[in-house]
Amino acid sequence: MNLIPATGAPGSRAGHPDSAPATARDSRGAAVTALYREHALGLTRLAHVMLGNRAAAEDVVQEAFCGLYRRWQHLADTDRALQYVRSSVLNGCRSALRRTSRELPAWHQPTVVSAESAALTGEERRAVMDALRRLPDRQREVLVLRFYLEQSEAETARAMGIKHSTVRSTTHRGLTALGRELRGM
Repeated sequence: MNLIPATGAPGSRAGHPDSAPATARDSRGAAVTALYREHALGLTRLAHVMLGNRAAAEDVVQEAFCGLYRRWQHLADTDRALQYVRSSVLNGCRSALRRTSRELPAWHQPTVVSAESAALTGEERRAVMDALRRLPDRQREVLVLRFYLEQSEAETARAMGIKHSTVRSTTHRGLTALGRELRGM
């Protein structure tokens, strides 16, 4: 009769991501690498909009993919790995925002025709981002997913773990609040 649990004896590496057979590690690594190559840039943009800091955004995305790699064997449906990573990125952004309070950084300025146009474009962008950051977390997340990442209501609902009707109502409330914020400036 074996009294040692399936996870291994104390001090063993059973259950550790690197204790899996080499072929399982290789396939897990290949799957996560492919997902990273295809979606890391978009997820970094999402995190950057949420945090306003590129380095912090890259850290959040990197941690999300590392978490995916570690938890790959525990995923119920590996076809939903992108949703898992996107949720991890949003959760990481929430955690980072709770840990820090900071000013909005200067945003990259697009190429424009005149200095006056550049000043107005930058000022408008900063005003919108300031107003967006003052919204409640859920409203900000819904607006970023729907309009910045151009996700459907269904994709946004899955990413946030909420109902379609909640996405619709939160979008409406968020846009109304954003409009009020911008008119008040």
